[in-house]
Amino acid sequence: MSLKSLLAPHVSQFLTSPDRLARRRDRTEKKRQRAAAPHCLYYFHDACDPYSHLMVQMLPRLSAAYEVEIECHLVSPPPDWAAPDRVRLDTYARTDAERLAHNAGLSFADPGNQPSDAAISAAEQSFAELIESGEFISDAFRISQRLWRGDEISSRGNSQGNMDLKSNGDELRQKLGHYLGGTVFYGGEWYWGPDRLHHLEHRLTDLGARKSNAVTGWLYTQPDCPASITQTGEAASEVHFYMSFRSPYTYIAAERIKALADAYGAELSLRFVLPMVMRGLPVPAAKRRYILQDATREARRTGVPFGRINDPLGKPVERGYSLLPWAINAGRGFEYSLSFMRAVWSEGIDAGSNKGLRQIVERAELDWASARQLIGNDDWRAEAEANRQEMMDLGLWGVPSFRVGNTATWGQDRLWVVEKALQNGVGCS
Repeated sequence: MSLKSLLAPHVSQFLTSPDRLARRRDRTEKKRQRAAAPHCLYYFHDACDPYSHLMVQMLPRLSAAYEVEIECHLVSPPPDWAAPDRVRLDTYARTDAERLAHNAGLSFADPGNQPSDAAISAAEQSFAELIESGEFISDAFRISQRLWRGDEISSRGNSQGNMDLKSNGDELRQKLGHYLGGTVFYGGEWYWGPDRLHHLEHRLTDLGARKSNAVTGWLYTQPDCPASITQTGEAASEVHFYMSFRSPYTYIAAERIKALADAYGAELSLRFVLPMVMRGLPVPAAKRRYILQDATREARRTGVPFGRINDPLGKPVERGYSLLPWAINAGRGFEYSLSFMRAVWSEGIDAGSNKGLRQIVERAELDWASARQLIGNDDWRAEAEANRQEMMDLGLWGVPSFRVGNTATWGQDRLWVVEKALQNGVGCS
């Protein structure tokens, strides 16, 4: 075992520790109290981002429910490294935002294309005016709605002032450590989109910032999947599970997607792909930090052990994948995959060593002697590439992703989309 593999689990366990988070939050709150400062949230709005359109509907509700000040900033779309396939990202984001809007009681209808540059510029000028006048929270939805409906937007602003405001927003967002719009920053932590606001709400409630007259419940929570009352679809379906051993979100979703497939009598088909970095796609430090923070809290929310990490990037993934087709053929593909991911994401096991891989194999009830003969083969590569191409053809690029019939979705927080597809039968859309 290398020194890095020996130390990394201890470092990650420290970084993801609930006690460390609690201490950091406590220091942040004491600093705020000493300064007699309000609970200040920083919101970053990207005019051409459909998730930002959803967020401007949530901000008034957030303001009404909590004693907070919300400082709003205009920002540019994510940089190229965060959107390596921008057209596919934009297209999927509109589809996903429409689904999320319907599920969360919000408003968004996919117009089938992004707004024009001229329309975005006019909307940004109006947003800039609202920010400067302090009316963004109350009136931004009206402008955003007109933008996405293709209605004309009039503005008294000037393009230079808008560019300066957006440049300042971009600079602050980068300084604080993020890259997306539709995001809220509070006390050292980021919350992206409606899906993560409940984490912020829990935190503000614990701090006593919830207003006494606030409506009971959270603004939006992800549905439990499978639902407490399930029904079998019209016919047994197949759930395609696009996955990567190096993706913490794949691990967080694994047991839930298996339970969901089982609840509806569907076969779970494992579609393994190479990690993004091993496909030549960059994952800069800001993204890695956010993913670790977010995956930690989502694992905690879903009850998945997480945090003692031994990153399997490179050879450990390749060694793991060299055994996966064999495990699938033996009828233990899911068990082996879960054993591998649990080992590297929560137990600090070095999957690059024979000792570690043997533990992974044997607790999946597979034969180590047989496995040893297969380690390091390249037969799996063609299948991984075919799975990647299949996923890309669906308009997706990252994992975990899922397909049921002609419904495809991305993210461990979109299992409710999979469940609706299963409820509706194979031909759903």
